[in-house]
Amino acid sequence: MGSSKLSEVIGATKGVLFDFDGPICDVFAGRPAPGVARELSEVVARHDATLGGKARGVDDPMEILRLSTQGGELVIRAVEESMTKAEVSAVKVAGPPIPGAVAALEAAHSSGRRVAVVSNNSTACVRAFLMLHGLRHLVHEVIGRAAYWPDLMKPDPYSLLLAAARLHIRPDHCTLIGDSVTDVEAARAAGSASIGFANKQHKGLALAEVGADVVVTDMTTVANALMPNSS
Repeated sequence: MGSSKLSEVIGATKGVLFDFDGPICDVFAGRPAPGVARELSEVVARHDATLGGKARGVDDPMEILRLSTQGGELVIRAVEESMTKAEVSAVKVAGPPIPGAVAALEAAHSSGRRVAVVSNNSTACVRAFLMLHGLRHLVHEVIGRAAYWPDLMKPDPYSLLLAAARLHIRPDHCTLIGDSVTDVEAARAAGSASIGFANKQHKGLALAEVGADVVVTDMTTVANALMPNSS
């Protein structure tokens, strides 16, 4: 899947949907995810000792958020609120945007396309990072996870469909740029195209196998394809 396929996908795209953690920001670069997961497991344990025991074996904060659904509304709310605070804190020390991300956002915006960030991270977290790095003006909509509804995170297509509706663009005219299998699965479920961002060596094959329309290894490649008159 080379540059001709990328140009084909971009050429049919009216709405560009960027995943956040991966294509734009390495959210837990400055505050490692396993430490955040340990904090969240303690939050779970305060409400449900048995579920807290399960959570202590998990080092991915997002998976603890998913696990919280087993504990009922009080656990879900407590974990969500703690997670959001941790994410906002994390992006403040995450460092600069991913190489090529700013150029990709600028190119998408200047090409006249509508731009959204569609993330399993909280809206507050995404907005904090965009504001910190002066990028908010490049993004028309920020769709973070639905608070207190972990089951609506990608691979569920909910956030993509909401982004498309708010951008006033049909889902099949949108393309999601994401670095995970769940991003591609969500795009397929929404009827959107997907560009898999293989930011780690092992990801390329997995993204292709799950149905990414094209796979890239550098966000600068995406930026170049999005430049006005390049597609």
